[in-house]
Amino acid sequence: MAKKKNEQEAMPFTEPARLRVKYQNEVMGQLKEKFGYENVMQIPKLEKIVLNMGLGSEKDNPKGIEKAIEELGIIAGQKPIVTKAKKSVANFKVREGMNVGAKVTLRGDRMYYFADKLMNIVLPRVRDFRGVSDKSFDGRGSYAMGVKEQLIFPEINYDDVDKIRGMDIVFVTTAKTDEEAKELLRLMGMPFVQE
Repeated sequence: MAKKKNEQEAMPFTEPARLRVKYQNEVMGQLKEKFGYENVMQIPKLEKIVLNMGLGSEKDNPKGIEKAIEELGIIAGQKPIVTKAKKSVANFKVREGMNVGAKVTLRGDRMYYFADKLMNIVLPRVRDFRGVSDKSFDGRGSYAMGVKEQLIFPEINYDDVDKIRGMDIVFVTTAKTDEEAKELLRLMGMPFVQE
């Protein structure tokens, strides 16, 4: 009996992610129709989402780094890993091996839950929000965007925040071109700026 209880705790999601169901039922068909894929495996899909927080300004403040890692963990629902400086840079007072950032890589259902939350809850909360830029594709099907403050996430309690920190969010897809990646994200609900 105890084993079943532990299994339940490990996987808190009981039903499939809403965005994954939407992708399988609607988006795949629309992409296949638009780009004329012959094989289902050619249809682009979301591979992973990487959240990255640069903490160079906190390098001399271990409490600040700890707080930032805790906040990133709350936002992502997964424990972040600390990134260290690869080499020393005297001008920035950075020594090799110093903690200079934190990142989380989301895959599977957690990735779909985060993407759904970002597109439908978080971005509309941004003041004067008109949409995200569609110019941030890298040519190989990945899309990067920045968030100026962690306060836009509903999990973050305003009173507990010691400092406003931004982060980068990268959507990595299996798309071969920017056009395919943009269409995939648009169909999944990414609010791109309307020209």
